Formats: sequence, structure tokens, C-alpha cells
Amino acid sequence: MSGDPPASPGPTSPSWPPTPATAPPGVDPPPGAFPAPGTLGPEPTAPDVSTPAPLPPGALPPGHRPAPAADQQAPDLPPPGLLPPEPGALLTAAPGGRGPLEPWPDTVNWQSISTDLIWVELIRLAIVVAIGLAVTGVGWAFSGHWLFGLAVAVVVVLGAWRAVAIVRAVRAWGYAERENDLLVRHGLLVRRLSIVPYSRMQFVDVSAGPLERAFDLATVQLHTAAAASDARVPGLRPAEASRLRDRLTALGEDRAEGL
Repeated sequence: MSGDPPASPGPTSPSWPPTPATAPPGVDPPPGAFPAPGTLGPEPTAPDVSTPAPLPPGALPPGHRPAPAADQQAPDLPPPGLLPPEPGALLTAAPGGRGPLEPWPDTVNWQSISTDLIWVELIRLAIVVAIGLAVTGVGWAFSGHWLFGLAVAVVVVLGAWRAVAIVRAVRAWGYAERENDLLVRHGLLVRRLSIVPYSRMQFVDVSAGPLERAFDLATVQLHTAAAASDARVPGLRPAEASRLRDRLTALGEDRAEGL
């Protein structure tokens, strides 16, 4: 129909695609027309990523953490090997050194006891072994049972083992006098170190049995407030036992007065 508006150009129209309209400077193009290239200002360019953009004041580059303040610096740690062991860790000796649980200090002057105590202990052992052999031997002679023969063999073996242990145990005894306490060491399998402060001593006595008197020996017994901490030094000559008793008694009185 002649009254219909003209159809707008479309993909099937012979005037498609529309051509950019040109207009004089300062005049807008007609509606529906594309502006000519270069009439709307310079075309935008892609940013140059090779050069980083400047950062605002106080900002840090990505991936960087701020340094701690002076009062928040991490404490200096000791070098490896000087750190304290963790709770429950087993303490072991250093290569070529002494273990931290070594009970015999090397910084004191240890005094040994008389080896005549070996004979005293061996005689006591011989008496016990003789009694045991007599009892088992009589039972074996009257009954003839093999158990009594086995008991005789056991008594002999135990007696020989005890004799060797006595020799080594007597040589392991020792004592040391320090400024504030007395140290007494003894034991083979179970090594024991007793430290008796002079201020804890109540009294000191000297004793000697028949066998000890026969070998001119005496024993110094130390008594403290706790019975479990009592210590003794056997195998001393009577003169040394008397000197040690008098010195320990005098030191105990002086330390008790100082408290």
C-alpha cells in the first residue's frame, strides 16, 4: 500500500550493511547512521602490561608481607644441638663423653676403703655356704633324693658367684668429703650415690663387729632426720673412722647453728 511507512533496511535489503554517514564538524549524524571513523576521538589502545603500573603510597607489591615491628621481632633461637630436650625424651651420653646420669662425679677426690673388708665378707659368706651345704648334704645322705643333690650344686654355684661379687663390690665402695656434704658411692649392677648434707646429720657413730675387729676395721654410720637417707662407710681403719666421725659431728653442729 502507498500509505505504509518505508521498510527499514535489513539483512535482505539491497542497502545492507548501512554505510557510515558523514556530517560536517559539530553536526550530529542523522538517527540510525553510524559515525564515520575518527569523528569520535582517537580509538582506545590496549594497556601496556610490560611496565607495571605505579603503586599508591604505602602499598606493597603482590606477594610481599610487611616486616614485623621492632618490638615484634622473633626471638633468637639457639643453634641446633643446644635446644633443651622435649619432655619424655631419653637422655643419652654424648659420643666419647660421660652420660648425664653418670652417678660418680669426677670433680671430687674419692677415697677408697680397706681391701681387708673382702676377707671379712668372704668369711661371712663361707659360714653361710657351710651351713647350707651341711643341711642339704645331710638330707641327701639320708634320703638319697636327687633334689638334695641339686640343692648342693645350687649352693656351691651361688657361693662362687657371691664370692666374685664381694670382691668387686668392696672395691666399688668410696666416699668423698665436700664443703657442705658427704658423698658415699657403692653398688655394681645398681650403682648408688648417697649425698648427705652436714646440716641434716643428727649423730654419727662407729661400730665394729668381731670379724671387723679381727681385721682392725670399723664402720661409720650416719643418721639423719630421714631414716631412708642414712648412709654408712664400712672398711675404715679405727683412726680414720674416729677422725671422720669427729669431723662430721663438728660440721653438722656448725651447719645446724647457721640455719
